Amino acid sequence: MPFVTVGQENSANIDLYYEDHGSGIPVVLIHGYPLSGASWERQLPELLKAGHRVITYDRRGFGRSSQPTVGYNYDTFAEDLHRLVTKLGLESFSLVGFSMGGGEVARYIGRYGSKQVNRAVIMSGVPPYLLKASDNPEGLEHSVFQGIESAIENDRYAFFSQFFKNFYNTDQLLGKRISDQAVHASWNIASSASPIASYACVASWHEDFRNDLKKVDVPTLVIHGEQDRIVPFAAAGARTAKLVKGAKLVTIPDGPHAVNWTHPEIVNRELVNFLGQKAASRRTEAA
Repeated sequence: MPFVTVGQENSANIDLYYEDHGSGIPVVLIHGYPLSGASWERQLPELLKAGHRVITYDRRGFGRSSQPTVGYNYDTFAEDLHRLVTKLGLESFSLVGFSMGGGEVARYIGRYGSKQVNRAVIMSGVPPYLLKASDNPEGLEHSVFQGIESAIENDRYAFFSQFFKNFYNTDQLLGKRISDQAVHASWNIASSASPIASYACVASWHEDFRNDLKKVDVPTLVIHGEQDRIVPFAAAGARTAKLVKGAKLVTIPDGPHAVNWTHPEIVNRELVNFLGQKAASRRTEAA
């Protein structure tokens, strides 16, 4: 299995598991909490068919990556991503981030610039700034995040069960756009994550990405479900689309947080149209 070493904790390497498929214009898919790169299974085939090279990876602490006790902040996450990009020698690529992954997209460009980035997609993302403050009245009260931390600390397995109900809006979509088995599969992945990462990542959700978004100067697509109960559309997607100059906003009226699973026909169409035009034409020319 392929890994990239991104750091060290005492005597152990911190390694990220990644997968690298296909050929063409590279697209790096960045997963959300508390899942892994495997959560992109409904997008991978469509992007490959469009002629892309598709790269997924597991964030530190999740999936098959190492589970260190350090580094659960966006400066480190962006550095991890940069190390992966450097290892693979990517010189012209697109970034697609879901939920927490939207933070990596913003912070990566904020820290490393967009010289090598073709396009950016932020889907159900945590930017621009989820914490309520004097200069950010649209944010959420700090007590919301404290409550999540407390629930994880008390019983993270029970927390995940409740979390995925709102992740997929199962009261409305179970049996229609999501199955019991798919929800359980998500719970299985979450349960294998690092307990420390599961707790420590919560504080990263309300990092301030407003300055990062100001530096995003590539074509950007923002996708968000209007019924998102995890990262509210009004506090996140709607504002991100306004802060990134020229960003295209796609809303899904009955979409929950995990629109990449529940509404793949919309998400995939938008992704391929936004990312896949050149890739598809090059593939046709090659054939």
